[in-house]
Amino acid sequence: MILLKLIHLIAALIWVGGMFLAYVVLRPAAVETLEPPQRLRLWNAVFRRFFVWVWGAVAVLPASGLWMIMLYGGFARVQPYIDIMLALGLAMIAIYGHVYFTQYRKLSRLVAGQNWKEAGEILGKIRRLVGVNLSLGLLTVCVAVLGIVW
Repeated sequence: MILLKLIHLIAALIWVGGMFLAYVVLRPAAVETLEPPQRLRLWNAVFRRFFVWVWGAVAVLPASGLWMIMLYGGFARVQPYIDIMLALGLAMIAIYGHVYFTQYRKLSRLVAGQNWKEAGEILGKIRRLVGVNLSLGLLTVCVAVLGIVW
């Protein structure tokens, strides 16, 4: 069980920590130092690499979470905070799916075609959705910690 919890935690840290770095550190630095074409190319390359790790987290988190629920005796036997974590996690996965399959793919095409204005608009949409997912991720961490304590 401890190894399963560790794998679950590492996957969450990679996803939420990556969003925190991108949203709070990388974005302001990119805006401060790069012109829009270079900034858009940077973000396209960052997403291409980061999203591989997010797909791993999207696979590991529900699988390990559901496995732990089963080991605890099923949904009827777990504390309510586990249900909240699951709901928040599923919402995050849905938002990520939307970002990846619609916004990121569109961004990649626009950057490849050097359509900077539209690519910038899509990047703004991605930024807002990442902000929502970061908030949900941090809330999930708070629920996990407070749920374990109570």
